Amino acid sequence: MQPIDGKTVWITGASSGIGEALTYALDKKNCKLILSSRKEPELQRVKSNCGNLENIKTIPLDLADYGKMPELAKDAIAAFGQIDILINNAGISQRSLVVDTEFEVYKKLIDINYLGTVALTKALLPHFIRNKKGHFVTITSLMGKFAGPQRSGYCGSKHALHGFFDVLRMEHEKDTIDVTLICPGYVRTNIDKNALTADGSLQGRHDEENQNGLKVAVFAKKMIHAIERKKFEAYMGKKEVMGIYLKRFFPKLLHKIVLKNTVG
Repeated sequence: MQPIDGKTVWITGASSGIGEALTYALDKKNCKLILSSRKEPELQRVKSNCGNLENIKTIPLDLADYGKMPELAKDAIAAFGQIDILINNAGISQRSLVVDTEFEVYKKLIDINYLGTVALTKALLPHFIRNKKGHFVTITSLMGKFAGPQRSGYCGSKHALHGFFDVLRMEHEKDTIDVTLICPGYVRTNIDKNALTADGSLQGRHDEENQNGLKVAVFAKKMIHAIERKKFEAYMGKKEVMGIYLKRFFPKLLHKIVLKNTVG
């Protein structure tokens, strides 16, 4: 195990949900933090709630704006001189049937969840190679390992992340670069409320299963534990985690269970 205390950590999607909870937990571990999201006022709010303000920098970032990633990576490195861990947390979800979903919705999901994350990762990769160390931590989803109705584009973008980061881990093990994929189940955040619907508008309401999921502070603690142990993959949730093992050994049974428990 390698304690995360005192490390320099860059967190995307830090203005709410999992990213915000990670910020508070890592602040207590005296980490130097670079907080990014599209919402600068919310980043400042999160920063103001921390105890070590001198150890926190904010850098607004929009994952859909690929071209700015090299410049933003330079700014993030300059903030504290180096970065030890990048936590790719930012992303969006979806709630719509395949037959109803406009193609632009799929494009937006891929642009933000997959291509934006890849662009940022590639922008920081040379820094990790030069230092002969670094840790990419990417939050995917249990939906990156199996699937569920009304999440076709979301599942596709999360499955893609697994393929990319598995290869990155293989190619750069020689550079002492680690990759951890965190796969949440249901967590009490606004990801469901902000999920895209068929025409690209936001769902605007919470799903019951999400609001009965893990508390975000509990999830952050479990996630830090996985990072410190440099796990390849970590599955976090309640009974939905069993889907990982059903998919591997009993895929038809998982199919039936998911359909039986789908509402609407």
